[in-house]
Amino acid sequence: MTAGAASKMPLIVGWREWMALPAIGVDAICAKVDTGAKSSALHVDAMETFERDGAEWVRFTLHPGRLGSDGTVDAEARVVDRRLVTDSGGHETERLFIATDLLVGGLRYPIELNLTSRHNMRFPMLLGRTAMAGRLQVDPEASFRLGER
Repeated sequence: MTAGAASKMPLIVGWREWMALPAIGVDAICAKVDTGAKSSALHVDAMETFERDGAEWVRFTLHPGRLGSDGTVDAEARVVDRRLVTDSGGHETERLFIATDLLVGGLRYPIELNLTSRHNMRFPMLLGRTAMAGRLQVDPEASFRLGER
């Protein structure tokens, strides 16, 4: 195998992993890796939209630790889209999508995240298959394959 071929191999992750969203100030967030979900979601406690330089932006607050833990991050990002998303219960809602960088296992690349309330979920972030495509492969028996925090 050549060095170029090795760099194209997907990174193998567990069904839950620690990741980072450095562009919005999140150094570590526990995410559920879900191949059944098309889009990725980020739990926010509060958000408000505003206009900056003719574009729609969103200001939001999140808890990057386990839901219910202390410590918040305040962030702002440009809204890249509004889309209908069907949740695991079959309910369809319009959500705001932002673009940001994901850092996982030494890989850093851009992804889209929808902002929503995940209060009744175990993880503040869900990484969907669109964000994994061509980069990550999931070992469903593994948990924190890249290390615990």
